[in-house]
Amino acid sequence: MPSLAIPPPLSDVKTIRDRARQHIEQGAVTAGYSADRRVVLQLLNAALATELVCVLRYRRHYYMASGFRGATAAAEFLAHAVEEQVHADRIAQRIVQLGGEPDLDPDGLQARSHSEYKAGDTLDEMIREDLVAERIAVESYSEMIRFLGDGDPTTRRMLEEILAKEEEHAEDMADLLRVVGV
Repeated sequence: MPSLAIPPPLSDVKTIRDRARQHIEQGAVTAGYSADRRVVLQLLNAALATELVCVLRYRRHYYMASGFRGATAAAEFLAHAVEEQVHADRIAQRIVQLGGEPDLDPDGLQARSHSEYKAGDTLDEMIREDLVAERIAVESYSEMIRFLGDGDPTTRRMLEEILAKEEEHAEDMADLLRVVGV
């Protein structure tokens, strides 16, 4: 029976160990990190602002949805608010891992966000504004993912996971438009 050959690593172990000891204050950012960290941190802070604006809008919609049709929508709004907060937390943690600071200053939150905070007065307007915001998130995350390429695979994978959830949210809102009959 032939033995299975194990391919050699791309770098010898001693070289990897030596590189790991250099610039240890940079934490997870090693010599192999090839993305422009400054730009990545700007993108992530914009994504963080977008998620937080979505949390706030979904929370408002949760409280404002009323009536029989509103009860169905309110449950969906609350679930999405919770999931958007999870996204915001993941993004903030990644910003710190990359040696940056999450920008949570409320004064510039809307300016940094890709989505708008449009409250909506009716249930129909609320659902439509949430759907628009989800579509903006889908497009923004898709562009960020393409930009990152192989330069920052960890951030790219995180954004791909968030993108999948945002696509699901967009479908939920589109379904909700049909279900509640607005």
